[in-house]
Amino acid sequence: MAKVFFLFDTCTDEKDILDGMRSTLGLSVANHYAFCAVLSHTLAPFDDYNKENLEWIRDMEGDAFTLVPANQDNGLTLISIEELGQKLRDVDFIVPYGN
Repeated sequence: MAKVFFLFDTCTDEKDILDGMRSTLGLSVANHYAFCAVLSHTLAPFDDYNKENLEWIRDMEGDAFTLVPANQDNGLTLISIEELGQKLRDVDFIVPYGN
């Protein structure tokens, strides 16, 4: 089982971030530890589908982090850049996701 971390930084389209979260979930379902982090984008309120995806990521022992405090309204876990850096040291693969 690999530990994989998706980073969403250059995504200018929210659709790309939500697609990346589905990829995080997909790897979780495939028995990998998968995480993601929204670094600089404020997300609109999640619909039920995306809320459920976030719940599933957590059910599979993953998590979705953010550096943007406003994203806590969607249930993302607020993290500092220092904490994120530490987490990235502990994973097997880092996937920069976006355009």
